[in-house]
Amino acid sequence: MIFALMLLAGMPDWVPVHWGSSEPKSLDLLAGTVVNCVLVDSGKLNPEFLKRAKQREIAVVAVVRSPGSLAILLHVDAVALEGDFELKDVGVPIIRLPSRQKIRLDTRDLIAGTSQGLWPGIVIEHGGKVMAGPTSSPWVNTNIGFLRFLGASMSSTLWIGVSPPADTVLPVERYGIAIADAAAGGARWIITLDDELQIRLLNFDPRAIADWKQICAYAKYFEAHREWREFKPFSRLALTQDTESGGLLSAGLLDLMYAQHIAARALPASHVSGGSLNGLRTVINVAPSDRLSAEERKALAEFVRSGGSLVEGPATWRFGPDKPGSIVPSKKQLDRIQEIWEMLYNATARKNFGARTFNTAGILFNVLESPDGKRLLIHLVNYTQYKADSITVQALGTWKRARLYQPGVEARDVSVYPVKDGTGIDLDNLDVLATLVLE
Repeated sequence: MIFALMLLAGMPDWVPVHWGSSEPKSLDLLAGTVVNCVLVDSGKLNPEFLKRAKQREIAVVAVVRSPGSLAILLHVDAVALEGDFELKDVGVPIIRLPSRQKIRLDTRDLIAGTSQGLWPGIVIEHGGKVMAGPTSSPWVNTNIGFLRFLGASMSSTLWIGVSPPADTVLPVERYGIAIADAAAGGARWIITLDDELQIRLLNFDPRAIADWKQICAYAKYFEAHREWREFKPFSRLALTQDTESGGLLSAGLLDLMYAQHIAARALPASHVSGGSLNGLRTVINVAPSDRLSAEERKALAEFVRSGGSLVEGPATWRFGPDKPGSIVPSKKQLDRIQEIWEMLYNATARKNFGARTFNTAGILFNVLESPDGKRLLIHLVNYTQYKADSITVQALGTWKRARLYQPGVEARDVSVYPVKDGTGIDLDNLDVLATLVLE
């Protein structure tokens, strides 16, 4: 019983990787890294591998992709279900990673998430042309908006499974982007290597080992600052939506706001209350009116009476149901977003609800606040694969000090200066990711 309780207590700190080998020696590759949890196909597990993992204090999670594929589950630390099915009474904790539409928002599991992530990066059309978003800036595939909705809806530690594009050899920076995209959304990416890199790594190829160490360094960046996990999403603007209005999709309204460098907070419709609306200036509500309870409508009405701004589409507007297995909006759903986009843009354009950034095409950010409200944290993720220069960040409020963190670089103070409604910070350049902490 004591061991089981210790196991459960440690699960939120697991840093996971999909591991393509059950050879005990392969676990030597995890030495000196922050990766402490391997996901291995249940049919590949063997006693020798499990014994070596236990000696190294590495958690082993058996991956099950169909109800009939159970193999060795004895002595594993957990089972991960990658699919839309259920198992009961397996004797160890279950980590459910279904498709997005099958996520249970009422779960009490310590770890929850999905195996249906979107590989992050700039979208390239056929012919090599960069796809433009609504503002003519490069369109970015990201999981941040979806993960923020998920994190606001449940208290579990979040994992997201995202596989690299098939038949593609990726530069190591792309893995850094995947790790940062998940972390900026409040989750952990289940590290998954492309086939070529994984084969070379498991053969102990020196160049592959060097790339692996760099990937682990990106993961260590976030694990080394565990106090950041206590920070909560911050913005004076909230988007109220539910599973019927795009909450489980990427490239929806929340991501469109991020692409326009607008700080926004996800607010599930079921969480609307007087307390959740405190501190907000503007609420954009796209949840269908008939899905809001009388208490939730009352809270929004009181918000308006107290001076808040409520932006809603026509009473007849509906986002439309998600297609089974969908990750991004359908064309019909995108057309419906277009119907209300001008209204939303006019309500948010050129306003600072938490932070604004400039000269950041292809860069997304997310703003968080410390529990005591005395610090502001801004994650910046560069999806372009080239170094960005001359970046300006304007944070809402008056801040006296800013400290810049970047992977592999010693943290340093950067200058701050007053701007309208806030504090300005200039950054000379940005490689893959950076974090500003303001006090």
